[in-house]
Amino acid sequence: MVTTIPPPARARAQLSAADVRIVRSGRAVLDGVSLAVSPGSRWGVVGENGRGKSTLLQILAGTLAPDSGAVHRIGTLGVVEQEMPVEVGATVGGAVAQELAGARAALHALEASTAALADGAPGAERQFAAALEAAEALDAWDADRRVDVALESLGAVTDRSRPLRELSVGQRYRVRLACLLGAGHDFLLLDEPTNHLDAAGLEFLTARLRSHPGGVVVVSHDRALLTEVATSILDLDPGRDGRPRAYGDGFAGYRAGRRAELARWEVEYEQQQAEVARLTQDLSRAQDRLVTGWRPDKGTGKHQRATRAPALVRAVHRRQDELQRHAVTAPQPPLRFRMPDLPARPGVPLVVADDVLVTGRMRHPVSVVIESGSRLVIAGPNGAGKSTLLSVLIGELAPDRGQVRRGRTTRARLLRQESPRADAASAAEAFAAHVRALVRAGAVAEGETVELSGLGLFRPSDLHRPVRELSMGQRRRLDLATALAARPHVLLLDEPTNHLSIALVDELTDALHATEAAVVVATHDRQMQRDLAPWPRLDLLACPARADGAGPCRTSSRDRELTPEVVTGAGPAGPGPSAPGPATV
Repeated sequence: MVTTIPPPARARAQLSAADVRIVRSGRAVLDGVSLAVSPGSRWGVVGENGRGKSTLLQILAGTLAPDSGAVHRIGTLGVVEQEMPVEVGATVGGAVAQELAGARAALHALEASTAALADGAPGAERQFAAALEAAEALDAWDADRRVDVALESLGAVTDRSRPLRELSVGQRYRVRLACLLGAGHDFLLLDEPTNHLDAAGLEFLTARLRSHPGGVVVVSHDRALLTEVATSILDLDPGRDGRPRAYGDGFAGYRAGRRAELARWEVEYEQQQAEVARLTQDLSRAQDRLVTGWRPDKGTGKHQRATRAPALVRAVHRRQDELQRHAVTAPQPPLRFRMPDLPARPGVPLVVADDVLVTGRMRHPVSVVIESGSRLVIAGPNGAGKSTLLSVLIGELAPDRGQVRRGRTTRARLLRQESPRADAASAAEAFAAHVRALVRAGAVAEGETVELSGLGLFRPSDLHRPVRELSMGQRRRLDLATALAARPHVLLLDEPTNHLSIALVDELTDALHATEAAVVVATHDRQMQRDLAPWPRLDLLACPARADGAGPCRTSSRDRELTPEVVTGAGPAGPGPSAPGPATV
């Protein structure tokens, strides 16, 4: 018996959601969500953590029913969630076979109908035509080759006998993604597909999604992927009316539309607040007149008091009615990051690293000169030594070779990749303790510190929540606040886009361009690298080895005098393990 699997619908494919709502633990995770995915359309889904992005994919896929609203599907679906459950005994080959079941069933049906046609069986011509149409729709003959290409291009395990339980989460994800890209589904539903990919894998995925003839729905914080792939954006962060928003013209359209909407929202909110404040003041004055009206000047008669009082009462009631009618109806707008004023020290080298090398953690010796207002992007793949170099520059790690000099009064702060262990203290308490420690250490005067509430990183209600109850994104916001607390002359940021929302990353990037402090950024984020393209760039992997020993990787050839605080390494340790000699850029 031939197993029948529905073939792709191709041009007839439809996937739509109308006014979807789902409630969990008394809270609306999704409310009023609508979108229509057609062949050739590519939707990006964005929003803060907890907004229901993964939940929406489950509803579109049919694995979760909404509490209200409707979902309509015609065609086949391929779904990749962030986590891939693994059954005992499952292998890479089994995952491939499961995803290509439709293509293999189509080929089997074609083979069976061909034999029936040769035997002259009744209805064989109709069966053959249907089987051929299904096989052609799936391009079934090429399915296994497409999967093999995807496995190789994504850096996934290609040995089909390998048990999935032996693979890491990232390896399993790449296997699943490769299978899905080779299957030829009408619709692809992808949850954070760039999390486990290197540069080559990202390039391959981007190209495949752009060329996919069906529809795509991708949940992602990767701004580069959204810029290059998405034709429409669904923003699950609520707008002024509390509902999600859809934007056309891709990621650029979303950014422009969101900024314009936020500006209108903020103006309306401020205008309503100002009007309410004015009416509140008018009411207070009317109430004061009512009180004093019962005590007119000495000698005033009872008749005058009796006729004056009702008019004052009516004035109070009229102003109370006005105040009620003009209550603030616009909800409070989303937070907007505000970079504090960071100081400049023109003409003074702040940090100078001469020929520094950490053996086994940096491939080449590096020299860096950081002056007031200077900019630098440190690039390179994982393991190239980006975080190591930042630790050397900040003075937390002594180099094995070379030395680091910093001005005695230079304040330098580092935003690390990962947050420290969270404790029971609230965000406000943790920040205040950090500021007190800075002041006690003499790192900054008490009047120079930054107020947490002035940064636009937290709502007042979140300031008093224990840090251990905050989301990863909120903890990252607290890390950024503590790095800015001392108003540093030099701000070093290690993968600053980790866990932050798209809106905050955009605002932070704009602030980094404008600040007077020196800024050093180590990042693999493709969009941030594009946004910082005018900045000088130091690629730790691309530093060419020099046979003449002319010097290390350099960002400046200037050698200025500095009243130094010297952090000296163990002295020349010879070239790094993969560099026959120092290099210059």
